Amino acid sequence: MSTAALQATAREWLARGEPAIEVRVAQARGSAPREAGARMLVSARHCAGTVGGGHLELQAIQLARSMLAAGETLPREKHYPLGPALGQCCGGAVTLAFEPLTAAVLAHWPAPQPRFTLQLYGAGHVGRAIVKLLSGIDCRVQWIDEREEEFPDGPLPPHIEKVCVDAVEGEVDTAAPGAFYLVLTHNHDLDLRITEAVLRRGDFGFLGLIGSQTKKARFLHRFEARGIPAETLSRMTCPIGIAGIEGKEPEVIAVSVVAQLLHAASLC
Repeated sequence: MSTAALQATAREWLARGEPAIEVRVAQARGSAPREAGARMLVSARHCAGTVGGGHLELQAIQLARSMLAAGETLPREKHYPLGPALGQCCGGAVTLAFEPLTAAVLAHWPAPQPRFTLQLYGAGHVGRAIVKLLSGIDCRVQWIDEREEEFPDGPLPPHIEKVCVDAVEGEVDTAAPGAFYLVLTHNHDLDLRITEAVLRRGDFGFLGLIGSQTKKARFLHRFEARGIPAETLSRMTCPIGIAGIEGKEPEVIAVSVVAQLLHAASLC
């Protein structure tokens, strides 16, 4: 679950008056399953987010629910040596902070730090599969298509914005420098226009174009004829996805592409 989604869940629980405990990794030493600052929410019936899973999380949930049952209002901390105390093979140690969820507690949560900002062009099968994966990752996404009916029904996570416009290539100019772009629309001519607009900006952090090596060669030939520098063209990724991952199912492509985006973000 992304930080933005967890914050939205916290606001929902507060609005409906569901008592809950915020469990936060206050300190992590050595090999630990989550980093300091990771959070989860625990109510009498529900859990959201994670502080690392396994026996550690089971113990955390039990303690949080005992606090709820006792009506505790004061925060507390508990230290967990993962190997000696819990039998986990991580070998590190974690200190968890437990505090009743209130509006004041939620107000002190840090703003989510996105791994990347992405303009995703295309709401077809692959686009929908990619968005489904990105729903659980801290990032910022503009999901752009000219076809309203292609977007799924229902609300999107707070960090994913649906943009339905006619001249979709015009949205390229609205992105911040260093933004990532994925171009996977239903129309090759539209792919060409969007990709050319990104290339002419030149300040992209990542540009991925769905398609085969044949499509890439045809596009490169046209871009070269239109005067786009070879150095800029060399930064276009096509086909998209991690090399060696086989399969054309939208879900398989999505896993490969999201892994590629995360890797590209780690290099920025």
